[in-house]
Amino acid sequence: MIFTAEADPMQLRDDHLLVRLHAPADLERALELFHERAEVKRLILVADEVDGFWQQFSDRFVPVLAAGGAVSDDRGRLLVIHRLGVWDLPKGKVDAGESVEEAAVREVREECGLSEVHLEEFLCDTWHTYVRKGLHHLKRTRWYRMQAPGDQVLIPQTDEDITEVRWADKDLLREVRANTYGSLLPVFSAWEAEGPRSRT
Repeated sequence: MIFTAEADPMQLRDDHLLVRLHAPADLERALELFHERAEVKRLILVADEVDGFWQQFSDRFVPVLAAGGAVSDDRGRLLVIHRLGVWDLPKGKVDAGESVEEAAVREVREECGLSEVHLEEFLCDTWHTYVRKGLHHLKRTRWYRMQAPGDQVLIPQTDEDITEVRWADKDLLREVRANTYGSLLPVFSAWEAEGPRSRT
């Protein structure tokens, strides 16, 4: 789902649904259509006043804040995890009393077994929804670029359903992109935009 002030119809695919929002009822109808039409993979909502419609949408959910890392090693590989049959990136909820940046580094360490991780800069935010115990949640994940030595032993956090941790080169990254969550694709793009970096 994308909220935007403008959209290029030439970029639309058959499995996309574009709806122009003018009134609150338009958003409700767009969401109904999205749930009714299984063939629609992406809902694009276009509005002059995006903030108001975003507030209307987000008020439906319990907010959740999470943080994660796009971690490079000295060979320019990206750290990825395999969880529940899907490639993913290390991330998790921000605990009470810790900063978002602290949470991002902690989650990378816990989920991948790393001892040395260096926080660099903010990359992007992603959003996704899920239902737990009958409540609808809207999770915002703040992603950061990180660096870590690639010679560390990788240990998957199995109690979080992680079965594998790997440094992904270009060949594996193609496989990862083909079997990951759509919400993570902007993170991969942001990581690739400037290229992996080496610590000096």
